[in-house]
Amino acid sequence: MAQPLYVQGTLDGLPDGEPPAGGWPAAALPLHRTTFVVVDLETTGGAPDGGGITEIGAVKVRGGEELGVLATLVNPGEPIPPFITVLTGITQAMLHPAPPIEEVLPSFLEFLRDAVLVAHNAPYDVGFLKAACARHGYDWPNPRVLDTAALARRVLTRDEVPNRKLGTLAAYFRTPHQPTHRALDDAKATVDVLHGLIARLGGHRVETLGDAIEFAKAISPTQRRKRHLADGLPRVPGVYIFRAADDRPLYVGTSGDIATRVRSYFTAAEKRARISEMLAAAERVEAVECAHALEAEVRELRLIGAHAPPYNRRSKFPERMVWLKLTPEPYPRLSVVRVLGPEDEAYLGPFSSRRGAELAAAAVHEAVPLRQCTHRLSVRTTTPACALAELGRCPAPCEHRISVPEYERRAVAPVRAAMVDDPQVVVDALLARIETLSGAERYEEAAAVRGRLVAVLRATLRMQRLVGLTRIAELSAARRSADGGWELAVIRHGRLAGAGTAPPGVHPRPVLDLVRATAETVLPGHGPVPNASAEESERILSWLERPDTRLVETSAGWASPARGAGRFRDLLVRAEAAAAAQLPTERT
Repeated sequence: MAQPLYVQGTLDGLPDGEPPAGGWPAAALPLHRTTFVVVDLETTGGAPDGGGITEIGAVKVRGGEELGVLATLVNPGEPIPPFITVLTGITQAMLHPAPPIEEVLPSFLEFLRDAVLVAHNAPYDVGFLKAACARHGYDWPNPRVLDTAALARRVLTRDEVPNRKLGTLAAYFRTPHQPTHRALDDAKATVDVLHGLIARLGGHRVETLGDAIEFAKAISPTQRRKRHLADGLPRVPGVYIFRAADDRPLYVGTSGDIATRVRSYFTAAEKRARISEMLAAAERVEAVECAHALEAEVRELRLIGAHAPPYNRRSKFPERMVWLKLTPEPYPRLSVVRVLGPEDEAYLGPFSSRRGAELAAAAVHEAVPLRQCTHRLSVRTTTPACALAELGRCPAPCEHRISVPEYERRAVAPVRAAMVDDPQVVVDALLARIETLSGAERYEEAAAVRGRLVAVLRATLRMQRLVGLTRIAELSAARRSADGGWELAVIRHGRLAGAGTAPPGVHPRPVLDLVRATAETVLPGHGPVPNASAEESERILSWLERPDTRLVETSAGWASPARGAGRFRDLLVRAEAAAAAQLPTERT
């Protein structure tokens, strides 16, 4: 039985220059250091169903040097159409002694291992190889793929070549090998074409494997023209800022690898219209290096909040958050406000919209007899009652039908307790109302009450989590980084005051002490988020609540109310899921 021709060269004679510690990242691998396996198949002309391959030719190259060759005929187990024999010269008699594809695949996959697969019209060849692996139980290694046909469409103009056929490109580059519709000859011709295309890529500032793969994809002229903005950026966690010609921030983002993330804006994967518009206006990209991902996320939020970049959609206006508070007067009521005053002691929020606050207020009014009018009532003179008093939904403090102490006991105290401690009263009342409405088949009304339940529970849970953190004067925490070092954070009153990293092998304690000594001074303030945006404190909470984060020191206990909104988390999840499915919530 014929065996594959398999010649493997040595890896000597590589270009000078040492890779960085830990090796080159795949996308950043210079093209002259990339190992390519250039592949060509001959087939029976059918669909890629796991068979049909009649010949495989593959050449391994790196740095312009041939490292190995694999070539073999393959018995497809089916007759060859006459037109294929005329085209390739491969006859049935030639294939009869050849090995079947399942015997060739192990050698080919070993030859391909850790290399970049190159082919002309690569989807065709890759489709046949993947189907053969699937049919015969071999795992497809899913290598990076570079298509010389696609690359030629980006590098060569119509004035240079009329089409991107392999023969046309080989003639254009005057390659020493010409395609003959035989696998090895065509693979060698593709190698020559690949080298010719790579020589042209330098003029497009394409020097790495990742750049070449992305360059081969269809990108806009703006992306191609502005891709130099990603040059020279650091490969570290941090924040990146696209700036206009007048240095105005256009867009702020964050990433664990600034260089890689910014490069992605100039690839075919980026299809957002507003980002295309932003790239057209951008003139430079500024990088702000950070100690770790948490610091990067926090800095991003602060920069977006400070500058409101036109192409950012989220987190732009933290000052637009609203609160629901009990007014400080003899007969308190609920009021939606943007700022909490020092006299405010019972409140709920923050809410991202006035609509959310109004839903939570409706939930409270559903549960307790708190007045809903907006008048400031006097304890000396009366005011005419509204219709709610006549319906029995308000105790009519306006007409002094209820005393201040009684109003406090029946209406104000339950609301205050629900806001700062236990929302049981509100939850029970709303669930009972939902059950009543559902039993009467008034499902739309039940769904509306469920929406109020979700609003009040979500806000109460959010506020109690925030208060648990922001009342702590200082909290230090550490988390293992991927390289074996430590990510360190100092949080003061819910604000990230300091951040640092301890490299592998360095004890984190002295580094943490230095971070604490140089951390921002944060004074206590009023409200659940006195010194930072709610979103910043919530990002910190998410980082602290990770299983691998360790609390090092804290100036006070980090806790939530024992009978707080946290015990209704499962109910909130079910209610939100029911709302998404447009189903009424039932009391269980």
